Amino acid sequence: MGNLCSLFTPPKPVKKKRPITKRQSSSTGSGPNSNRWNRVRSSSSTRDNNKFEDAVIQEHALAAAAVLFRQQNGGGSLPFDRSASQRYPGSKKNQLPRSSSSRSRSSTDPLLQPHQFLNQGIKLDDLESNHFVLIHGGGFGAWCWYKTIALLEEDGFKVTAIDLAGCGINSFDINGIASLSQYVKPLTDILEKLPIGEKVILVGHDFGGACISYAMELFPSKISKAVFLAAAMLTNGESTLDMFSMQAGQNDLMRKAQIFIYTNGNENSPTAIDLDKSLLRDLLFNQSPSKDIALASVSMRSIPFAPVLEKLSLSDSKYGSVRRYYIETLEDNAIPMTLQENMINSSPPEKVYRLKGADHAPFFSKPQALHKLLLEIAKISPT
Repeated sequence: MGNLCSLFTPPKPVKKKRPITKRQSSSTGSGPNSNRWNRVRSSSSTRDNNKFEDAVIQEHALAAAAVLFRQQNGGGSLPFDRSASQRYPGSKKNQLPRSSSSRSRSSTDPLLQPHQFLNQGIKLDDLESNHFVLIHGGGFGAWCWYKTIALLEEDGFKVTAIDLAGCGINSFDINGIASLSQYVKPLTDILEKLPIGEKVILVGHDFGGACISYAMELFPSKISKAVFLAAAMLTNGESTLDMFSMQAGQNDLMRKAQIFIYTNGNENSPTAIDLDKSLLRDLLFNQSPSKDIALASVSMRSIPFAPVLEKLSLSDSKYGSVRRYYIETLEDNAIPMTLQENMINSSPPEKVYRLKGADHAPFFSKPQALHKLLLEIAKISPT
């Protein structure tokens, strides 16, 4: 525990030499010296804001990790604790954090203010569904959505982030998972218990795309929309392994990162897949803040192998009746754009969105832009 928590210990402050400031000219007005002083003052203010936002994200990562470790000790499958996604205690009222990445923010990732969605004159009660159900990808858990949960809940949405079997704080043995139905049972249990007439918006990331596809076939009447976020969007009779086979030999980074686990002996099929932690940044988080990479490095778990092999049975009358949307991640090294485009062309969704500057973990690298797209999808009226 001590070693794990040490990853989240804030770095010691580095003393910086006091900058030498030149005496400003006594001239006033709109002269060059006046403008230079305004630029210096603006730059200082920007640095202060960035430091504050870094502290916000650091606090979120610490809180998310603390909740994860505390709940892991008790085992079981517990709902994601929103205390890990609350605003920083010292933050200004109605102000949300943004990514602490040092990269400049592009126009595609604007800073949304809380309740901006509601202030646009749109009522949640008028939507077909105001309930998001977030399904993580292979190796991830509900913890990865902590920024998305906070942003959506600020807009009044109901949000459920699920730990699939053997993931996050779910205590099931990942090596004992023999089927996709067993893996996605935490999701199907929730959908099965939904009141009659209530619908949700499913969001699946990575391998979570295959999981929500399975659920769409079982419960099409309970799903308003399905959002595939850099996800496996398969066709009938196709497995996730088939999807990755499309780029065989083209993704050396993925091949190098995979570590197969043979719990039943080397003569049998693998039971799970691990990812080499030394390659996680390059493979999954090449655009993500370092605090979120630290959170992932101590939180990610193995990926069950049997569900990856399973071919889906998808029908037009059930799976095909649910409205689908795909969000592409343009800087993705795990599921490159060529593979994303292949899946989209094989089974075109209703609409395709693009996240510029997003790696394979857009909930870390572009949380504000992702939030904006989810709101846009939620607003789409029923056909």
